[in-house]
Amino acid sequence: MPTRLYPAAPSRLATYADCPRRYRMGYLDQPTPPRGGAWAHHTVGAAVHVALARWWELPLPRRTPAAGGELVVTGWSSEGFRDERQSREHRDRARGYVERYLATVDPAVLPLGVERTVSVRTERASLWGRADRIDDRPGEGVVVVDYKTGRSVLTVDDARESLALAVYAAGAARTLRREVTRVELHHLPTGTVVGWDHTPASIDEHLSGADAQAAAMATLDAAFRAGMTPDEADAAFPPLVAPRCGWCEFRSTCGPGRSVPAHRPWDGLA
Repeated sequence: MPTRLYPAAPSRLATYADCPRRYRMGYLDQPTPPRGGAWAHHTVGAAVHVALARWWELPLPRRTPAAGGELVVTGWSSEGFRDERQSREHRDRARGYVERYLATVDPAVLPLGVERTVSVRTERASLWGRADRIDDRPGEGVVVVDYKTGRSVLTVDDARESLALAVYAAGAARTLRREVTRVELHHLPTGTVVGWDHTPASIDEHLSGADAQAAAMATLDAAFRAGMTPDEADAAFPPLVAPRCGWCEFRSTCGPGRSVPAHRPWDGLA
């Protein structure tokens, strides 16, 4: 029988690369250790992504920037914010930058996909993910778009080095049966767009790296599920202590991670 492909979204691979201990806690441990509370910046990102997806479901006459802002408001949650005042402040801020962004989008030109799940296979892995938007632009061809709402300033390197965007491009090419090499990050708070034009070779490089990582993770996952002592599991999935531990949802149950000061739930707001 052929070896079963290892199913993985780019986020799963990225979690393991960032910290094997966090990966084990989130994907393998049963029961899953307690997670921390909600992060305000995740709340913002979720509301904005849902609004931008649902905007395309509106009838064309209602597909206005103001309608996009209203979708942010109706889908808003106050989870993770310090108080209602801070929540309202960032709700109104998100509403404003969604409206400014949609003013640059032609509502009559439907994307090829919105929140579309695509997948691609390598020798040992089945990689999949959900692209925020897939455009078909005259003179440019198919373009994969990923929305960002965080406080980090994005660069071309972020688009070029993103495994997720490379997987989306390869998966879209497989699904649409068209060449897809252009990927873009759209940072809504600043209105910045950074993009990268991949080549087939650069996408293959991303997929080859993901394939090798997936194969190693498949071996570790199987060994863990077959049975490891606590000491063996700790050795196989070591913590990578770093400043990012302050953001980890498992920090409270990770001894090494607790050595890094915790961030407040609203510290990641743009």
